[in-house]
Amino acid sequence: MSKAVFLDRDGVINELYYDDNQGVIDSPFHPDQFVLFPKVAEAINEFHKLGYLVIVISNQPGIAKKHFTEQTFEAIKKKMHDELKKHGTYMDAEYYCFHHPDAKLDKYKKICDCRKPKPGMILQAAKDHNIDLSASWMIGDSNVDIQAGKSIGCKTIFIGTKKTYIWEKMVVEPDFIAPSLYEASVVIKDYNFGGKK
Repeated sequence: MSKAVFLDRDGVINELYYDDNQGVIDSPFHPDQFVLFPKVAEAINEFHKLGYLVIVISNQPGIAKKHFTEQTFEAIKKKMHDELKKHGTYMDAEYYCFHHPDAKLDKYKKICDCRKPKPGMILQAAKDHNIDLSASWMIGDSNVDIQAGKSIGCKTIFIGTKKTYIWEKMVVEPDFIAPSLYEASVVIKDYNFGGKK
């Protein structure tokens, strides 16, 4: 079986964006707003060297909320691919949930099994790629990421600090806390080569 590192996207791979018009800190609403965090490519390459698939698992309700169109989402996704390629790396797969219970677009107004903290996207990825979830990791910057990973037996890393972890009022405790995806890759490397905690 394969093993994987599942990554939330916004706040882990790329910077969050403050939109003046909407008055929110959120996912990028336009490709120009998509900015990779430093050393993300190095982290992804390290995961690959360690034998992990690297798979995006991301709630993306922006279309449902009419923040942007499906075409804009695809353009943002292309920007991510282009930036990763420019930095010498790639994603093995991506899974996105476009649903939201309060969606402004009826086609996406749904209580689903894929929106985190439910683990539907991870379970689908595991089925598609023959992944051993007990040997895999979920990395994210919010409560829902950690809940989703824990619920199906993945080890988890919260991206942030102990202070932000407390501020988030986490429902479940992550296995590790790291300030960036690169530092999370160091945690996983150490874990693989000695089980350090």
